[in-house]
Amino acid sequence: MYGYGYYPLYGFWDWTYLLVIVGAVICLAASAKMRGTFNRYSHVRSRSGMTGAQAAERILYNAGIRDVRVIHIQGNLSDHYNPKNKTLALSDTVYGSTSVAAVGVAAHECGHAIQHQLGYVPLRVRGAMVPVVNIGSGLAWPLIIIGILFGGGGNILVTIGIWMFSLAVLFQLVTLPVEFNASRRALGELERTGILGHEELKSTRKVLTAAAMTYVASAAAIILQLLRLILLFGGNRRDE
Repeated sequence: MYGYGYYPLYGFWDWTYLLVIVGAVICLAASAKMRGTFNRYSHVRSRSGMTGAQAAERILYNAGIRDVRVIHIQGNLSDHYNPKNKTLALSDTVYGSTSVAAVGVAAHECGHAIQHQLGYVPLRVRGAMVPVVNIGSGLAWPLIIIGILFGGGGNILVTIGIWMFSLAVLFQLVTLPVEFNASRRALGELERTGILGHEELKSTRKVLTAAAMTYVASAAAIILQLLRLILLFGGNRRDE
């Protein structure tokens, strides 16, 4: 009868677990690099003496954005821009810090606010994908598991589950240009406003590049997970 060759979800080892392990190692390495780079330059005070919050307010003002509030939130590197309520949230390590690292992160979030103001297409696409991706990600694994339990008759469920998981991969890929563009805008605004000098910009660029690599790592990891699903369940074969 027709069905999948073997069932790794039952707890048996198969070589494709290596893809998951490689993805996890890549993410851990990128995260460690990012935190190490941020910590290094968080001790380098900007010559302007501006805090992350002050730098963000100046960048937004110079960009003609008057309806975005800069707020303080708890956490470490939990900074983000919320387009729904137009708030730019800066964490403990960024909001009141005068380091070139903090100013760079604040400017990066301003980059997202500028993208929103200008209607940057990849940002709009990513925003439109969020509800669909949330639903797809939540249903992907349950469908795959149910499909496996039902054997041959559940193959269509596994296929649907893989396609839903693919939405999360697509979301990660769309995120990459959004993040890289925000960092590019951040560096441009920091130079244009004179908040950071030429040498300081070099340091900030290292921080933002390290942060961007965490998104690249996340994309690589989820692609490897998708590859594993395709290798395991992507096609039927006749059981011997």
